[in-house]
Amino acid sequence: MTLSRLASILPNAPLGRWACRLALLAVAMGPLATARADVALNNMFGDHMVLQQGIRNKVWGKADPGENVTVSLGNGTVAAQTHTTTAGPDGAWQVLLDAVQEYGGPHVLTVKGKNTVTFHDVLIGEVWVCAGQSNMQWSVNASNDPDLERASANFPQIRLISVPQVGTQEPQWNFAGKWQACTPETVGNFSAVGYFFGRQLHQTLGVPVGLINNAWGGSAAEAWVKRDKLAGDERFKGLMERWEKLEAAYPAAKAEYDKKLEEWKAAAEKAKAEGKPAPNQPGNPDGQMKGNSRPGNIHSGVLTPSIGYGIKGAIWYQGESNAGRAYQYRALFPLMIKSWRDEWGLGDFPFYWVQLADFKAEQAAPADSDWAELREAQTMTMKALPATGEAVIIDIGEGKDIHPKNKQDVAKRLARWALAETYKRDGIACRSPLYNGMEKQGTKILLAFDHVAGGWRPFDVAEPRGFTIAGADRKFVTAKAAVLPDGRIEVSADGVADPVAVRYAWADNPVCNMYSGAGLPLTPFRTDDFPGVTAANQ
Repeated sequence: MTLSRLASILPNAPLGRWACRLALLAVAMGPLATARADVALNNMFGDHMVLQQGIRNKVWGKADPGENVTVSLGNGTVAAQTHTTTAGPDGAWQVLLDAVQEYGGPHVLTVKGKNTVTFHDVLIGEVWVCAGQSNMQWSVNASNDPDLERASANFPQIRLISVPQVGTQEPQWNFAGKWQACTPETVGNFSAVGYFFGRQLHQTLGVPVGLINNAWGGSAAEAWVKRDKLAGDERFKGLMERWEKLEAAYPAAKAEYDKKLEEWKAAAEKAKAEGKPAPNQPGNPDGQMKGNSRPGNIHSGVLTPSIGYGIKGAIWYQGESNAGRAYQYRALFPLMIKSWRDEWGLGDFPFYWVQLADFKAEQAAPADSDWAELREAQTMTMKALPATGEAVIIDIGEGKDIHPKNKQDVAKRLARWALAETYKRDGIACRSPLYNGMEKQGTKILLAFDHVAGGWRPFDVAEPRGFTIAGADRKFVTAKAAVLPDGRIEVSADGVADPVAVRYAWADNPVCNMYSGAGLPLTPFRTDDFPGVTAANQ
């Protein structure tokens, strides 16, 4: 006999009253009980998502321990493939879909356990992660010609998803976000570099493109790396020790801040007190503990929920926050890329980044520069790891603005790498000219270069600009330069009779003008290895 039936028979009896209460409780708890049994998926899976073509895409989620879960991919009527698994003791489950070689859709993804979850309008295409700090986060709305860009953003086969900024040491399983088709209404707040990159791929390849935006303005590279990777590496001992001291001091600092906040609240009740301790001020230690610089914070809070989702590759625009530790970046940046590749389990997927743009005031005389040293560290990463590439943008920054609005050209230079190297499209240049070696001839130094497609094209004026030269005293002066018939560049300077080193575009905001015939700027470089201004900063 059910509780409700018993209550109707004995409505006035104590048992009846308790039965009514229990019945109401059961109704109230019903959805909760069902929720515990429901199959749940990470929010990377949803309507309008793009699954990566040509690989075995992982699908994962949670269910009751021991629950059977069936995942099907098809056209909504007939399942083209079906996979079954059993949730583990912790309720976690995953399956690998068979690779789909055909682009397009729409497909339907169905996940069935004790309940059924169905995702519609699923496309098979090319999926890219768009990561980094503010210049990757920078939106279409804040870039050049936002009105025109929004008005023309009718691309139903470009799909967008953004991961919120959560800084934590606790690995997150999920996030608040969903896939959307690219429209004039949805594109405005999305990453400009990400969107323009994806649009170029879509228009060139003619296939669906999925873009995952997880950029976080101001973020330091160490926050994007799993913490134990840094803690176990002697190269980052100083970095980790600094953070361990901050973490050890956090409880007392937090207590002091809370005390001041309570005092302000008490005073505010008696009078309109001013000087409230603001959450984003240095006085609140939560800003550091939950922020975008603490080692591992972004990895756990932003990256972890999407790691494992099928992707083709990643684009990256970051480095400003690490410029003061540029020498350390030589090791940190390759470690980050390698650790991502290891965790994703997709091999050496393509990873292309943007070199720091020109920024800050132009200097009349040659000088040291932490931004130049960070650019050098970025360039060195191409030799350290395979399937990597650098988009040089030393020519399209803004001295007065760390966030240059010209994101279209930035994205095109990234897209060149993907189209030429990843998708093997002929006739597309992607590599900026790169210094290859020097030869001293008396008072002159002759420089050789790779990737000078189409020869040299100095911009604006005929003579090459941006070169400096130094003798044994290591004092660099502005140099004269000339392009030789064989493509080498000859550099010299009055007063430097015995030169030993040459630099090009070695400044925060250099005056330089060398391009290849393909229109790609010469990569900033130096021939020397003199200790830089960030060499001791760890």
